Amino acid sequence: MPDDLAGLIQNVDLKDALSERYLAYALSTIMSRSLPDVRDGLKPVHRRLIYAMHQLKLDPTAGFKKCARVVGDVMGKYHPHGDASIYDAMVRMAQEFAARYPLVEGQGNFGNIDGDNAAAMRYTEARLTLVARAMLSGIDENAVDFRPTYDGEESEPIVLPGAFPNLLANGAAGIAVGMATSIPPHNAGEVCAAAIHLIQNPDATTADLIKHMPGPDFPTGGVLVEDQAAILAAYETGRGGFRLRAKWAVEKGKHGTWSIVVTEIPYQVQKSRLIEQVAQLMEDKKLPFLGDIRDESSDVIRLVLEPKTRGVEPEVLMETVFRATALETRFPLNMNVLDATRTPRVMPLKEVLRSWLDHRHQVLVRRSEHRLGVIERRLEILDGYLIAYLNLDEVIAIIREEEHPKPRLMDRFGLTDVQAEAILNMRLRSLRKLEEMEIRKEHKSLSKELKDLRTLLGTDKLRWARIAEELEDTRKQFGSGPLGDRRTELGAAPVAIEIDTDAFVEREPITVILSEKGWIRAVKGAVADPNDLKFKEGDKLRLLLPCQTTDRLTLLATNGKAFTLKAGDLPRGRGDGQPVRLLAELTNEDDIAALFVAAEGTKYLIASNSGRGFIVAAADLLAEKRTGKQVLNLKPKEEAALCVPADGDHVAIIGTNRRLLVFPLDQVPEMARGAGVILQRYKDGDLSDIKIFRLADGLTWKLGERMRTETDLRPWLAERGSSGRLPPNGFPKGPKFA
Repeated sequence: MPDDLAGLIQNVDLKDALSERYLAYALSTIMSRSLPDVRDGLKPVHRRLIYAMHQLKLDPTAGFKKCARVVGDVMGKYHPHGDASIYDAMVRMAQEFAARYPLVEGQGNFGNIDGDNAAAMRYTEARLTLVARAMLSGIDENAVDFRPTYDGEESEPIVLPGAFPNLLANGAAGIAVGMATSIPPHNAGEVCAAAIHLIQNPDATTADLIKHMPGPDFPTGGVLVEDQAAILAAYETGRGGFRLRAKWAVEKGKHGTWSIVVTEIPYQVQKSRLIEQVAQLMEDKKLPFLGDIRDESSDVIRLVLEPKTRGVEPEVLMETVFRATALETRFPLNMNVLDATRTPRVMPLKEVLRSWLDHRHQVLVRRSEHRLGVIERRLEILDGYLIAYLNLDEVIAIIREEEHPKPRLMDRFGLTDVQAEAILNMRLRSLRKLEEMEIRKEHKSLSKELKDLRTLLGTDKLRWARIAEELEDTRKQFGSGPLGDRRTELGAAPVAIEIDTDAFVEREPITVILSEKGWIRAVKGAVADPNDLKFKEGDKLRLLLPCQTTDRLTLLATNGKAFTLKAGDLPRGRGDGQPVRLLAELTNEDDIAALFVAAEGTKYLIASNSGRGFIVAAADLLAEKRTGKQVLNLKPKEEAALCVPADGDHVAIIGTNRRLLVFPLDQVPEMARGAGVILQRYKDGDLSDIKIFRLADGLTWKLGERMRTETDLRPWLAERGSSGRLPPNGFPKGPKFA
């Protein structure tokens, strides 16, 4: 350490230090771990695994080597991370149900579709596949740049030559800092066909390209049921998703019985967990048409689904199963990749293909230039050999008589240093006549190849034609047969089937229990003593709601959204239930304003804490989606506060400032959605409570254990939007009507 730095202390803001270090971590995660390169579709760990196996000469025709040997080489030379992460990446590259085109051929237990882990790396063996060999084609011919490894003792490729369209064919998934990638696998033959079309038609649109590659092709098969317009939009923007369903068929039995046989399940769905999910849903009575599920799988998948009754239509049964289970999934598309400049970007399909083709063009130029240099050096040596054969006796004499024959040969015959050295290193058996003929033949062949290479490098059109030929060879090799045939069936978008599952729910009385912290559950019958109910520590009862299992509950959140919950779907038992946020998409900032059974034909008064509101029909509060329906539009700092039945002719409203106002109900407009009108004005306070009643019956409120009614309400009667007056003596301090 320099003397002037000894004892030096620099003050740095913690915020700046954290920002600098977190940015370095984020960049490392994005560049070196999570996002694939658009040119070869590989992350660093996968690239290093393939290159290390290439260095170990684990070609498809070679023998297998222990995976522990490969992992050790990768960890010691190229990838300074844990052996578990390296082996996990290697296992995934070898699993036929995980990788559409495996890059590693495994021998031993590499896991299964049930989710069982692979055997330890000391037991398994591996070698490269033909696909991986295509990815490496030309790596020893200066096709790509190399860089020093982390310790500077070795070198590794920055990117592989990538003669195989690995990014689209095998897909990729990863989560970085602030960004992620998700690319489904595709059929390599279709990708090559689209790339060839793009070479021949540089102005081709995405619609033209998806005629050749109409959608993903998953290793586990299944049926793609995404709408064609959605597929086009996803590929045009680089963002979207694809709906994938299990492949099923009806199998007839005896006496008119039948069952559903599932032979292919969606990608990345573990079969054992799928069966557990279906069994749990059956136990919770959420699959009313399904009677039983059996796993009869061997090396091929065979799940048998038995209907509860023969009267159920197979399509209706499967529709309920698809809606509730992982037999239908949605695979996201987010083509966020590193481009040729190592910059992360979301690319549309056309740009991804163009980037790969540009890389193949660069590889072709570099390989051609490398081959050109090799030929020129060889021709130089062959020219020297031919001079030696034409002057064989004199060459021999110089070699025998001269003390330093090399300079003499160079002067006498005008040879270069390389030619003279080659002649001096010739073996005696090479001086026979036959060898001269072989040299002339090789010289002629190399001269022709040299001319062809110079023509190729000088003509852009010829280079792209050569790339198209290479792609056609790749398409023929990997686009057909057991490996290349399309596995995912292209189906039409499913037609919506109306299913009345409520008809299969047994009607019985239940009591819904809602806690202060938002945990919800249901118990059978009525609750005798609310004090006997148990809750999580620090939680307590908020609401008891008697209803029937066939009822639909309306939940109004403080964000102004209405959600519909099926009473029969609520968790049962003596446990704590589950957070209502799992049933309705609520944020941590949102709370529950009201929970009630919205009776058909009933109208409700909905209001915010600022005293604005309107009348809404029960039908307008129904929301089938978990995302809910925005009913009350809120201004900043406003929250939905109340939703009460509009059963009466007058409205009594009181604020936290203890001002009571009574006005006719017909002054409140009826709306399906909106911000509402001012019900009561507040200078200092918010809405506390609302009650709708009949003026002739008087206004009733609860005072302790007794009920009190005020019939003379003239002092508080005014127009809607007034501020009101202090309530009668004896009104609760709450202030609440009940």
